Amino acid sequence: MENYEELLVAIINNISDFEIARDKHWYRIPKTSVNKFLNKRWPPKWIAFYFSGRIKKYPFMIKYFAQVTSINLVSRKTLLPYEQTDTKANKKYFKISFNKLLELPKPIISRKWRRIVFIQTTLNKFQIAVEINDLYDGSPLEDRLWAELKRNEIEAQRQELVQIDNNFYFLDFAVYCRNGKLDLETDGDRWHHDPVKAEQDNIRDNALSTIGWNIMRFNSTQIHEQINTYCVPKIKSKINNLGGVVINETFSKRFYQIPSAPSQFDLFEIMD
Repeated sequence: MENYEELLVAIINNISDFEIARDKHWYRIPKTSVNKFLNKRWPPKWIAFYFSGRIKKYPFMIKYFAQVTSINLVSRKTLLPYEQTDTKANKKYFKISFNKLLELPKPIISRKWRRIVFIQTTLNKFQIAVEINDLYDGSPLEDRLWAELKRNEIEAQRQELVQIDNNFYFLDFAVYCRNGKLDLETDGDRWHHDPVKAEQDNIRDNALSTIGWNIMRFNSTQIHEQINTYCVPKIKSKINNLGGVVINETFSKRFYQIPSAPSQFDLFEIMD
């Protein structure tokens, strides 16, 4: 039976925060961060922890999770009374309390370094995820495209966070190519036909293009009915035009059309 209870993936950046989670069973999130990033799907029923690269023992992976027992709004001085500074003493945090940490049989890994703020997902997706990108729970269109990107071995990062001046943009899929960056967006019909949303997209796309992003948008009809005849071939062609997906400093991955099958591509890794 699928479990759609909300699960929040939070970040562990240092050993002391991990020790608090492991031994005292709580984690803190600034109230401002909840208002900015998490309000739409708050509060979570479960919490999991992504270890940043600063945690040398478990870098770039999720290894532990727990069931949330309570969430309370408290001041920093209440949470951390032993601190010797009062500059943030009255700052408000949500204290998330939870049961004893449970260890995953196999960690959920990030295949590449990436900046992660929070991930809001469901317990069901968490239980079947293999890598970090499997966790994201944006829309059925995103899930459909993600499945095809994986099947075609197109390396992409879901919900990549890009900051431009004081604005934050989450990209549906970011593909890093040798000669440019590619943003793949899935647009539902309701969003696509809303003039306000369309104007927001235009402002967003213009901002991203100024710092080198190439944007491709696919609507629901294209995703549902033409994903293999239109969407994926267009993505592969664009990747080729941008020099291939970067694998490492030496290798890029490109896709070449099979002469006997106009809509099919073969995959080659080439040395630049």
